[in-house]
Amino acid sequence: MAEAILNFKGKPRFTAYSAGSHPSGEVRPEALSRLEAARLPTQGLRSKSWDEFAKPDAPKLDFVFTVCDNAAKEVCPVWPGQPMTAHWGVPDPATVQGSAQEVERAYREAFSILERRIGLFLSLPLSSIDKLALKREVDKIGQQ
Repeated sequence: MAEAILNFKGKPRFTAYSAGSHPSGEVRPEALSRLEAARLPTQGLRSKSWDEFAKPDAPKLDFVFTVCDNAAKEVCPVWPGQPMTAHWGVPDPATVQGSAQEVERAYREAFSILERRIGLFLSLPLSSIDKLALKREVDKIGQQ
């Protein structure tokens, strides 16, 4: 969901990619439904491994935000070009078991958190802020 939100709200300044350590091989239909409800484009979204972005021919990454709560406990790869990284933990809605309404609520809440944090990130004065201050700000966003 973060990829779709940032690609829509951050264009043309940003191109976002979402990936994980253990991709399922398909984008969750609940995530697609949430994006469609928010009228965000879903074409081209696919389940990806973060290994794709550690290869020499991968796109250059300026920022890496880990979002799943479990990601903070995993060993993350070394990212080429040493992008700025921050952990923006969000409860993983894919792990929620329960009624259809409970699952939908989990996706809605994750979407809301991501949308708010991405909005805060996009409001930062990226061209006029020094790297240390920027790092503090992106870390602070993950705590909100």
